[in-house]
Amino acid sequence: MRDTLRVQLWPLPTLGVTLAVVAGVGLPRLDGRIRHDMPPWLADYLFGGSADAARSVLGAIAGSLVTVTALTFSLTVVTLQLASSQFSPRLLRTFSADRYVQTTLALFLATFTYALTVLRTVRTGEDGRTGFVPQVSVSVAFLLTLASVFALVLFLSHLAREIRIETMMSSVHSAADRTLHRLLATRQDTADADTSAGDPPAALPDPPANALTLTAGASGFLTSVDEEALVKAAVEADALVLIDRLPGSSLIAGTPVGAAWPRTEEPLSPAARTHLAEAVSEAVRTGPERTDLQDVAFGLRQLTDIAAKALSPGINDPTTAVHALSHSAALLCELARRDLGPRLLRDDDEQVRAVLRRPDLRDLLDLAVSQPLRYGAAEPAVLTRIAMLLRELSWCSAPDQHPPIAAALARLRATIDTQNFQATEHLRLTELIALVDEALAGRWTHGHSR
Repeated sequence: MRDTLRVQLWPLPTLGVTLAVVAGVGLPRLDGRIRHDMPPWLADYLFGGSADAARSVLGAIAGSLVTVTALTFSLTVVTLQLASSQFSPRLLRTFSADRYVQTTLALFLATFTYALTVLRTVRTGEDGRTGFVPQVSVSVAFLLTLASVFALVLFLSHLAREIRIETMMSSVHSAADRTLHRLLATRQDTADADTSAGDPPAALPDPPANALTLTAGASGFLTSVDEEALVKAAVEADALVLIDRLPGSSLIAGTPVGAAWPRTEEPLSPAARTHLAEAVSEAVRTGPERTDLQDVAFGLRQLTDIAAKALSPGINDPTTAVHALSHSAALLCELARRDLGPRLLRDDDEQVRAVLRRPDLRDLLDLAVSQPLRYGAAEPAVLTRIAMLLRELSWCSAPDQHPPIAAALARLRATIDTQNFQATEHLRLTELIALVDEALAGRWTHGHSR
């Protein structure tokens, strides 16, 4: 729920409007109690006009803030449309989660609501009623208006920066980096833990022939798995549960997502099978879009989308694709230092009760390279950056991670051989291929890369 609210535009503005109503009701009452006891030095700094002047000021504030809010919302929608059509629809989630945009909208709507709420308390003294001008409340409205003006200037500056593709890719990179640090332990930490527990490195188990097939309860993208509920259901059934669909996968209701089988030779009872299947179906959660809640590949997916869109004939911007590949290379190098094996969920007795599949380096490398290699096959700059990516990843990865890199290098070599490049371009790419081979062998030759 926190992740869902984080990417919505309405929670902070709604909170701002609610606080504005409370302040618009409470401050005028405070005004009524302290206006006769207010120190003269403080009164000199507060609003000193008549009731008509107070109404004019509050009306002007309310009217102008409605216009500014409409302008801000329009600019936000245009930015979202630009990001979706020019770069990738997957970037909309990044913009929706922008706290600066949410806070600016909240301030504008709160100022508008506060001005209207205070306006209803201003009385002119006609018709036998006692006149009342809430000096403190009107002064607070003035301060909120000044804050809104500064916020508008800063918002325009922020928006001009956010629509730059470099900023977008940096935001995606930072979010992906936070996700992998949150979800993945380092390879050394995992190796130390397995050694101390006496367990071999984690591997995806093979379900027996009589295993219970577990199905998805709803269609959508696999956003998260309730690990606590999964372990509880496995303990109650005394079973081992395997979820073999990757986070971010598209699930169809009723199709298999995993399997479960008893940890002993005693078969599961029909009631236990039914309860376990229902519990797992509820624990595997789906949504209308991919998120980075448990999906370490989502950032790479966004960067690859940017690269693929930049290489489309309608845009034809290989420089952006090269920059996106640079961010992908940095993420892949960091992922190579992390434990990409299956996630083991244990009970209170440290017994493995559930196994969750996660993408390995082969999956991640294929995600980052396949589409740019296909769509940028005729662009030497793109092929050069892919070769450099493989070289950098070879240097940062362990020897047991080299096979998928070697396979990607073979695909790159085959792609280069099918293209009709100029002699100098072909020579340059051939040299880079050789440098990748050296990096796979643990050698880094200086002075031959750029």
